[in-house]
Amino acid sequence: MKIAIVIPAHNEAMTIANCLASVQTAIAQLPSTIAAYPLVVLDSCTDETLTIVKGTGVDYISYDYRCVGRVRDLGIRHAITHGATWIACTDADSVVTKDWLVQQITHITDQPTDMICGVVSVDSWVNLTPQTREDYMAHYQDMMGHRHIHGANLSFSSEAYLTVGGFAPLRCHEDVDLVKKFESQGYAITWSNRVRVITSSRLDARATEGFAAFLANLEKGNLQ
Repeated sequence: MKIAIVIPAHNEAMTIANCLASVQTAIAQLPSTIAAYPLVVLDSCTDETLTIVKGTGVDYISYDYRCVGRVRDLGIRHAITHGATWIACTDADSVVTKDWLVQQITHITDQPTDMICGVVSVDSWVNLTPQTREDYMAHYQDMMGHRHIHGANLSFSSEAYLTVGGFAPLRCHEDVDLVKKFESQGYAITWSNRVRVITSSRLDARATEGFAAFLANLEKGNLQ
């Protein structure tokens, strides 16, 4: 088994180092029989993201599309051509837990699956109103069998990914679109809260309808 951890990045100089450090820690927990490596897919970066990634020695490729769906797909196909049999996706503003990959392997071993949809925890609520946190917690189902979809915590079989056609070239909701493809073609999906990522509570969204935008809309409603 060979795992590629594919991480799109657009101007993530403030967070990419912590993301990669957490991924390397998760990789170190795997048994020696499993190979894993991160691949950063830089997209239209104008800050120091590239310099930071180079300094870590992590593999990377660069594009100029400003489209997260397209660069996720290009990165994944690049990884598959280099032998990756399982793809784990996260985001450059997120930190994976120490057992993130181990829990994925446990799911695959216990009950073979084609895709795992994990959960996210928000890193800090300090800059948001208490009402925003309350509204979020009322909405979010942090449990096995949840139905949340996060590009920051999505993993799947390389073979199944190619069969369904991969991520569509969408600027947002490319993750939801991919899960629907897996569902429509009858692939097994595990909805797990044991596979966990801690994501940023920032409100300056990279994707107009992404997670940051969701938090920003909650906050805006509570400040009005």
